[in-house]
Amino acid sequence: MSPERTRHVALLIETSNAYARALLTGVHRYAEDRGGWSMYLGEHSRQETDFSWLEGWRGDGVLARIETEATARVVQRLGLPTVDLSAARILPDLPGVETGDDTIARWAVEHFEERGLRHFAFCGDHRFAWALNRGTWFAEHVRRRGLAAHEFQMVPSGRRAVDRARLAGWLAGLPRPVGVLACYDIAGQEVLEACTIAGLAVPDEVAVLGVDNDELIANLTSPPLSSIEPDSVRMGHLAARLLDQMMDGESIESGLRLVDPVRIVTRQSSDVLAVDDPLVGSALRFIRDRADQNLKVEAVLREVGLSRRALDDRFGKLLGRSVHAEILRVRMARVAELLSTTDWTLQRIAERLSFPHSEYMSVAFKKYTGTTPGAYRRTVNGRGEPHPGT
Repeated sequence: MSPERTRHVALLIETSNAYARALLTGVHRYAEDRGGWSMYLGEHSRQETDFSWLEGWRGDGVLARIETEATARVVQRLGLPTVDLSAARILPDLPGVETGDDTIARWAVEHFEERGLRHFAFCGDHRFAWALNRGTWFAEHVRRRGLAAHEFQMVPSGRRAVDRARLAGWLAGLPRPVGVLACYDIAGQEVLEACTIAGLAVPDEVAVLGVDNDELIANLTSPPLSSIEPDSVRMGHLAARLLDQMMDGESIESGLRLVDPVRIVTRQSSDVLAVDDPLVGSALRFIRDRADQNLKVEAVLREVGLSRRALDDRFGKLLGRSVHAEILRVRMARVAELLSTTDWTLQRIAERLSFPHSEYMSVAFKKYTGTTPGAYRRTVNGRGEPHPGT
Protein backbone atom coordinates (compact mmCIF):
# COMPACT_ATOMS: atom_id res chain seq x y z
CA MET A 1 0.00 0.00 0.00
CA SER A 2 1.33 3.46 -0.87
CA PRO A 3 2.20 5.77 2.00
CA GLU A 4 -0.27 8.51 2.90
CA ARG A 5 2.18 11.26 2.01
CA THR A 6 4.50 11.40 -0.98
CA ARG A 7 8.16 11.29 -0.01
CA HIS A 8 10.49 13.64 -1.87
CA VAL A 9 13.98 12.25 -2.44
CA ALA A 10 16.94 14.07 -3.98
CA LEU A 11 19.36 12.00 -6.07
CA LEU A 12 22.88 13.43 -5.96
CA ILE A 13 24.08 10.73 -8.35
CA GLU A 14 25.76 11.57 -11.64
CA THR A 15 24.10 10.72 -14.93
CA SER A 16 27.33 10.76 -16.97
CA ASN A 17 28.36 7.09 -16.75
CA ALA A 18 26.82 3.62 -16.98
CA TYR A 19 27.70 2.67 -13.39
CA ALA A 20 25.75 5.57 -11.88
CA ARG A 21 22.86 5.19 -14.30
CA ALA A 22 22.54 1.56 -13.17
CA LEU A 23 22.40 2.80 -9.56
CA LEU A 24 19.56 5.07 -10.59
CA THR A 25 17.82 2.12 -12.23
CA GLY A 26 17.95 0.24 -8.94
CA VAL A 27 16.54 3.24 -7.07
CA HIS A 28 13.75 3.56 -9.62
CA ARG A 29 12.84 -0.11 -9.30
CA TYR A 30 12.55 0.22 -5.53
CA ALA A 31 10.42 3.36 -5.85
CA GLU A 32 8.17 1.72 -8.45
CA ASP A 33 7.60 -1.31 -6.20
CA ARG A 34 6.94 0.78 -3.09
CA GLY A 35 5.07 3.70 -4.56
CA GLY A 36 4.77 7.17 -3.06
CA TRP A 37 8.24 8.46 -3.97
CA SER A 38 8.89 11.64 -5.94
CA MET A 39 12.53 11.91 -7.03
CA TYR A 40 14.48 15.06 -7.81
CA LEU A 41 17.50 14.65 -10.08
CA GLY A 42 19.81 17.13 -11.76
CA GLU A 43 22.10 16.22 -14.65
CA HIS A 44 25.70 16.30 -13.50
CA SER A 45 29.07 14.54 -13.74
CA ARG A 46 31.27 12.47 -11.43
CA GLN A 47 32.88 15.39 -9.56
CA GLU A 48 30.10 17.97 -9.90
CA THR A 49 30.31 21.03 -7.64
CA ASP A 50 27.33 23.05 -8.91
CA PHE A 51 24.25 22.01 -6.94
CA SER A 52 22.28 25.20 -7.56
CA TRP A 53 19.43 23.02 -8.86
CA LEU A 54 18.77 22.09 -5.20
CA GLU A 55 18.13 25.68 -4.12
CA GLY A 56 14.69 25.97 -2.60
CA TRP A 57 14.08 22.23 -2.62
CA ARG A 58 12.30 20.83 0.43
CA GLY A 59 12.40 17.09 0.77
CA ASP A 60 12.52 14.02 2.99
CA GLY A 61 15.71 12.19 2.11
CA VAL A 62 18.85 12.03 -0.04
CA LEU A 63 20.70 9.36 -1.98
CA ALA A 64 24.14 10.69 -2.83
CA ARG A 65 27.51 9.76 -4.30
CA ILE A 66 29.57 11.83 -1.86
CA GLU A 67 32.89 11.97 -3.71
CA THR A 68 33.76 15.62 -3.04
CA GLU A 69 33.79 18.00 -0.11
CA ALA A 70 31.31 20.18 -2.01
CA THR A 71 28.80 17.34 -2.16
CA ALA A 72 29.37 16.62 1.53
CA ARG A 73 28.62 20.24 2.41
CA VAL A 74 25.37 20.14 0.44
CA VAL A 75 24.29 16.97 2.25
CA GLN A 76 25.14 18.45 5.63
CA ARG A 77 23.26 21.66 4.81
CA LEU A 78 20.13 19.72 3.85
CA GLY A 79 20.25 17.83 7.16
CA LEU A 80 18.03 15.00 5.88
CA PRO A 81 18.27 11.20 6.15
CA THR A 82 20.97 10.25 3.65
CA VAL A 83 22.55 7.09 2.25
CA ASP A 84 26.00 7.42 0.67
CA LEU A 85 26.87 5.49 -2.51
CA SER A 86 30.59 6.27 -2.52
CA ALA A 87 33.69 4.62 -1.08
CA ALA A 88 35.21 8.01 -0.22
CA ARG A 89 33.42 8.09 3.16
CA ILE A 90 33.81 11.83 3.58
CA LEU A 91 30.85 11.64 5.97
CA PRO A 92 31.64 8.35 7.75
CA ASP A 93 28.63 8.50 10.08
CA LEU A 94 26.27 7.88 7.18
CA PRO A 95 25.21 4.39 6.09
CA GLY A 96 26.69 3.52 2.71
CA VAL A 97 26.48 1.04 -0.15
CA GLU A 98 29.43 0.27 -2.43
CA THR A 99 30.76 -2.43 -4.72
CA GLY A 100 33.17 -5.02 -3.31
CA ASP A 101 36.61 -3.85 -4.48
CA ASP A 102 38.33 -6.83 -2.85
CA THR A 103 36.30 -9.19 -5.05
CA ILE A 104 36.89 -7.07 -8.14
CA ALA A 105 40.65 -7.20 -7.60
CA ARG A 106 40.67 -10.93 -6.86
CA TRP A 107 38.61 -11.73 -9.94
CA ALA A 108 40.98 -9.63 -12.07
CA VAL A 109 44.09 -11.44 -10.83
CA GLU A 110 42.42 -14.82 -11.33
CA HIS A 111 41.27 -13.78 -14.82
CA PHE A 112 44.83 -12.98 -15.84
CA GLU A 113 46.25 -16.01 -14.05
CA GLU A 114 43.89 -18.36 -15.90
CA ARG A 115 45.31 -17.00 -19.16
CA GLY A 116 48.85 -17.91 -18.21
CA LEU A 117 49.96 -14.40 -17.31
CA ARG A 118 52.54 -13.96 -14.57
CA HIS A 119 53.05 -10.19 -14.71
CA PHE A 120 50.38 -7.88 -13.27
CA ALA A 121 49.83 -4.13 -13.39
CA PHE A 122 47.21 -1.63 -12.27
CA CYS A 123 46.18 1.67 -13.85
CA GLY A 124 44.49 3.88 -11.26
CA ASP A 125 42.97 7.32 -10.86
CA HIS A 126 44.00 8.92 -7.56
CA ARG A 127 40.95 11.22 -7.50
CA PHE A 128 38.62 8.42 -6.43
CA ALA A 129 38.65 6.38 -3.23
CA TRP A 130 37.21 3.32 -4.97
CA ALA A 131 40.05 3.44 -7.51
CA LEU A 132 42.64 3.60 -4.72
CA ASN A 133 40.90 0.70 -2.95
CA ARG A 134 40.99 -1.42 -6.10
CA GLY A 135 44.70 -0.73 -6.52
CA THR A 136 45.43 -1.68 -2.92
CA TRP A 137 43.46 -4.92 -3.14
CA PHE A 138 44.96 -5.77 -6.54
CA ALA A 139 48.48 -5.39 -5.15
CA GLU A 140 47.52 -7.52 -2.15
CA HIS A 141 46.16 -10.40 -4.25
CA VAL A 142 49.26 -10.32 -6.45
CA ARG A 143 51.47 -10.24 -3.34
CA ARG A 144 49.75 -13.36 -1.99
CA ARG A 145 51.09 -15.14 -5.06
CA GLY A 146 54.64 -14.13 -4.20
CA LEU A 147 54.74 -11.43 -6.88
CA ALA A 148 54.62 -7.64 -7.08
CA ALA A 149 52.13 -5.54 -9.04
CA HIS A 150 53.25 -2.56 -11.11
CA GLU A 151 51.16 0.59 -10.70
CA PHE A 152 50.41 3.73 -12.69
CA GLN A 153 48.29 6.66 -11.50
CA MET A 154 46.54 8.75 -14.12
CA VAL A 155 46.66 12.51 -13.69
CA PRO A 156 43.60 13.68 -15.65
CA SER A 157 44.02 17.27 -16.78
CA GLY A 158 43.67 19.49 -19.80
CA ARG A 159 46.94 18.00 -21.09
CA ARG A 160 45.46 14.62 -21.95
CA ALA A 161 48.02 13.90 -24.68
CA VAL A 162 50.89 14.40 -22.21
CA ASP A 163 49.34 11.99 -19.69
CA ARG A 164 48.67 9.41 -22.41
CA ALA A 165 52.31 9.63 -23.56
CA ARG A 166 53.41 9.08 -19.96
CA LEU A 167 51.09 6.07 -19.76
CA ALA A 168 52.47 4.70 -23.05
CA GLY A 169 56.01 4.99 -21.67
CA TRP A 170 55.03 3.13 -18.51
CA LEU A 171 53.37 0.33 -20.49
CA ALA A 172 56.41 0.01 -22.76
CA GLY A 173 58.62 -0.50 -19.72
CA LEU A 174 56.56 -3.33 -18.18
CA PRO A 175 57.65 -6.96 -18.39
CA ARG A 176 55.50 -8.77 -20.93
CA PRO A 177 53.09 -10.38 -21.46
CA VAL A 178 51.29 -8.47 -18.71
CA GLY A 179 47.73 -8.22 -17.44
CA VAL A 180 46.61 -4.65 -16.70
CA LEU A 181 43.57 -3.95 -14.53
CA ALA A 182 42.21 -0.47 -15.25
CA CYS A 183 40.30 0.98 -12.29
CA TYR A 184 37.28 1.70 -14.52
CA ASP A 185 36.40 1.45 -18.20
CA ILE A 186 37.43 5.00 -19.10
CA ALA A 187 40.90 4.25 -17.76
CA GLY A 188 40.81 0.99 -19.74
CA GLN A 189 40.11 3.00 -22.88
CA GLU A 190 43.14 5.17 -22.11
CA VAL A 191 45.32 2.08 -21.62
CA LEU A 192 44.26 0.66 -24.99
CA GLU A 193 44.97 3.95 -26.76
CA ALA A 194 48.37 4.18 -25.02
CA CYS A 195 49.18 0.64 -26.19
CA THR A 196 48.59 1.81 -29.76
CA ILE A 197 50.97 4.75 -29.21
CA ALA A 198 53.61 2.42 -27.74
CA GLY A 199 53.19 -0.15 -30.51
CA LEU A 200 52.14 -2.89 -28.06
CA ALA A 201 49.93 -5.74 -29.23
CA VAL A 202 46.66 -6.23 -27.31
CA PRO A 203 46.03 -8.78 -25.88
CA ASP A 204 49.19 -10.71 -26.80
CA GLU A 205 51.65 -8.37 -25.06
CA VAL A 206 49.23 -6.39 -22.87
CA ALA A 207 45.91 -7.90 -21.75
CA VAL A 208 43.51 -5.20 -20.47
CA LEU A 209 40.54 -5.52 -18.13
CA GLY A 210 38.29 -2.64 -17.05
CA VAL A 211 35.54 -2.25 -14.45
CA ASP A 212 31.87 -1.19 -14.94
CA ASN A 213 31.08 -3.04 -18.20
CA ASP A 214 29.98 0.21 -19.82
CA GLU A 215 28.93 -1.39 -23.09
CA LEU A 216 29.19 1.83 -25.10
CA ILE A 217 32.82 2.36 -24.09
CA ALA A 218 33.74 -1.34 -24.09
CA ASN A 219 32.51 -1.92 -27.63
CA LEU A 220 33.86 1.32 -29.10
CA THR A 221 37.45 0.66 -28.04
CA SER A 222 39.88 -1.13 -30.31
CA PRO A 223 40.00 -3.96 -29.51
CA PRO A 224 36.75 -4.29 -27.48
CA LEU A 225 37.41 -3.99 -23.76
CA SER A 226 36.90 -6.84 -21.29
CA SER A 227 35.29 -5.61 -18.10
CA ILE A 228 34.04 -6.61 -14.65
CA GLU A 229 30.35 -5.83 -14.23
CA PRO A 230 29.35 -4.53 -10.76
CA ASP A 231 25.85 -5.22 -9.45
CA SER A 232 24.95 -1.53 -9.55
CA VAL A 233 21.21 -2.09 -9.89
CA ARG A 234 21.15 -4.12 -6.68
CA MET A 235 23.24 -1.45 -4.94
CA GLY A 236 20.79 1.27 -5.94
CA HIS A 237 17.85 -0.83 -4.77
CA LEU A 238 19.53 -1.56 -1.41
CA ALA A 239 20.40 2.11 -0.86
CA ALA A 240 16.80 3.14 -1.55
CA ARG A 241 15.49 0.56 0.91
CA LEU A 242 17.88 1.77 3.63
CA LEU A 243 16.82 5.37 3.01
CA ASP A 244 13.16 4.40 3.23
CA GLN A 245 13.81 2.82 6.62
CA MET A 246 15.57 5.98 7.78
CA MET A 247 12.68 8.15 6.61
CA ASP A 248 10.40 5.85 8.66
CA GLY A 249 12.45 6.85 11.71
CA GLU A 250 14.47 3.66 12.00
CA SER A 251 18.05 3.87 13.24
CA ILE A 252 20.40 2.50 10.56
CA GLU A 253 24.00 1.71 11.42
CA SER A 254 26.73 3.65 9.67
CA GLY A 255 29.35 1.85 7.60
CA LEU A 256 29.49 0.39 4.12
CA ARG A 257 27.36 -2.46 2.82
CA LEU A 258 29.50 -4.13 0.14
CA VAL A 259 27.89 -5.76 -2.88
CA ASP A 260 29.94 -8.17 -4.98
CA PRO A 261 30.18 -7.76 -8.77
CA VAL A 262 28.13 -9.91 -11.14
CA ARG A 263 30.55 -11.32 -13.70
CA ILE A 264 33.48 -10.73 -16.01
CA VAL A 265 32.51 -10.02 -19.61
CA THR A 266 35.45 -11.19 -21.69
CA ARG A 267 36.08 -9.33 -24.92
CA GLN A 268 39.11 -9.26 -27.17
CA SER A 269 41.30 -7.03 -24.97
CA SER A 270 42.04 -9.88 -22.53
CA ASP A 271 41.16 -12.92 -24.65
CA VAL A 272 44.67 -14.31 -24.67
CA LEU A 273 46.52 -17.43 -23.66
CA ALA A 274 50.16 -16.71 -22.88
CA VAL A 275 52.18 -19.58 -24.35
CA ASP A 276 55.87 -20.08 -24.98
CA ASP A 277 55.40 -21.84 -28.34
CA PRO A 278 55.33 -19.14 -31.09
CA LEU A 279 53.51 -21.40 -33.55
CA VAL A 280 50.77 -22.16 -31.04
CA GLY A 281 50.57 -18.44 -30.25
CA SER A 282 50.23 -17.65 -33.95
CA ALA A 283 47.50 -20.27 -34.32
CA LEU A 284 45.61 -18.90 -31.30
CA ARG A 285 45.69 -15.36 -32.70
CA PHE A 286 44.54 -16.64 -36.10
CA ILE A 287 41.60 -18.48 -34.49
CA ARG A 288 40.65 -15.56 -32.24
CA ASP A 289 40.72 -13.03 -35.08
CA ARG A 290 38.32 -15.21 -37.07
CA ALA A 291 35.88 -16.03 -34.28
CA ASP A 292 32.98 -14.78 -36.41
CA GLN A 293 33.87 -17.05 -39.34
CA ASN A 294 33.15 -20.71 -39.98
CA LEU A 295 36.83 -21.46 -39.56
CA LYS A 296 38.19 -24.90 -40.43
CA VAL A 297 41.21 -26.62 -38.92
CA GLU A 298 42.79 -26.82 -42.37
CA ALA A 299 42.96 -23.01 -42.59
CA VAL A 300 44.85 -22.88 -39.28
CA LEU A 301 47.28 -25.55 -40.50
CA ARG A 302 48.00 -23.56 -43.65
CA GLU A 303 48.61 -20.43 -41.57
CA VAL A 304 51.26 -22.02 -39.32
CA GLY A 305 52.68 -24.57 -41.77
CA LEU A 306 52.30 -27.69 -39.62
CA SER A 307 50.50 -30.97 -40.02
CA ARG A 308 47.35 -31.57 -38.01
CA ARG A 309 49.05 -34.19 -35.86
CA ALA A 310 51.99 -31.88 -35.10
CA LEU A 311 49.82 -28.88 -34.20
CA ASP A 312 47.34 -30.96 -32.20
CA ASP A 313 50.29 -32.40 -30.27
CA ARG A 314 51.55 -28.90 -29.41
CA PHE A 315 48.05 -27.74 -28.46
CA GLY A 316 47.55 -30.79 -26.29
CA LYS A 317 50.79 -30.25 -24.37
CA LEU A 318 50.24 -26.53 -23.77
CA LEU A 319 46.45 -26.20 -23.59
CA GLY A 320 45.13 -29.67 -22.99
CA ARG A 321 42.85 -29.55 -26.04
CA SER A 322 42.97 -29.91 -29.82
CA VAL A 323 42.93 -27.21 -32.49
CA HIS A 324 39.30 -28.09 -33.29
CA ALA A 325 38.36 -27.84 -29.60
CA GLU A 326 39.95 -24.38 -29.41
CA ILE A 327 38.00 -23.20 -32.46
CA LEU A 328 34.82 -24.49 -30.83
CA ARG A 329 35.65 -22.80 -27.50
CA VAL A 330 36.21 -19.42 -29.18
CA ARG A 331 33.07 -19.75 -31.30
CA MET A 332 30.84 -20.70 -28.37
CA ALA A 333 32.25 -17.83 -26.30
CA ARG A 334 31.23 -15.46 -29.11
CA VAL A 335 27.72 -16.95 -29.20
CA ALA A 336 27.46 -16.46 -25.44
CA GLU A 337 28.78 -12.91 -25.67
CA LEU A 338 26.15 -11.91 -28.23
CA LEU A 339 23.41 -13.64 -26.24
CA SER A 340 24.35 -11.68 -23.13
CA THR A 341 25.10 -8.28 -24.66
CA THR A 342 22.48 -7.96 -27.44
CA ASP A 343 18.78 -8.62 -27.96
CA TRP A 344 19.45 -10.15 -31.38
CA THR A 345 17.40 -13.13 -32.51
CA LEU A 346 19.10 -16.52 -32.76
CA GLN A 347 18.86 -16.28 -36.53
CA ARG A 348 20.67 -12.94 -36.56
CA ILE A 349 23.42 -14.24 -34.25
CA ALA A 350 23.84 -17.33 -36.42
CA GLU A 351 24.17 -15.17 -39.53
CA ARG A 352 26.63 -12.82 -37.79
CA LEU A 353 28.83 -15.78 -36.80
CA SER A 354 28.54 -17.62 -40.13
CA PHE A 355 26.67 -20.67 -38.85
CA PRO A 356 24.70 -22.53 -41.56
CA HIS A 357 21.47 -21.86 -39.64
CA SER A 358 20.28 -21.06 -36.10
CA GLU A 359 19.26 -24.66 -35.34
CA TYR A 360 22.81 -25.86 -36.01
CA MET A 361 24.20 -23.13 -33.73
CA SER A 362 21.69 -23.95 -30.97
CA VAL A 363 22.53 -27.66 -31.01
CA ALA A 364 26.27 -26.91 -30.87
CA PHE A 365 25.81 -24.41 -28.04
CA LYS A 366 23.73 -26.81 -25.94
CA LYS A 367 26.20 -29.64 -26.51
CA TYR A 368 29.07 -27.39 -25.42
CA THR A 369 27.45 -25.60 -22.45
CA GLY A 370 24.70 -27.99 -21.36
CA THR A 371 22.03 -25.32 -21.82
CA THR A 372 20.06 -23.87 -24.73
CA PRO A 373 20.79 -20.35 -26.02
CA GLY A 374 17.39 -19.17 -24.77
CA ALA A 375 17.91 -20.58 -21.28
CA TYR A 376 21.42 -19.14 -21.16
CA ARG A 377 20.15 -15.67 -22.13
CA ARG A 378 17.44 -15.79 -19.45
CA THR A 379 20.00 -16.86 -16.82
CA VAL A 380 22.42 -14.06 -17.70
CA ASN A 381 19.68 -11.42 -17.80
CA GLY A 382 18.62 -12.65 -14.37
CA ARG A 383 22.18 -12.23 -13.05
CA GLY A 384 23.34 -15.78 -13.66
CA GLU A 385 26.78 -17.24 -14.15
CA PRO A 386 29.43 -15.82 -16.51
CA HIS A 387 29.44 -17.08 -20.06
CA PRO A 388 31.72 -19.96 -21.09
CA GLY A 389 35.21 -18.94 -21.99
CA THR A 390 35.37 -16.09 -19.47
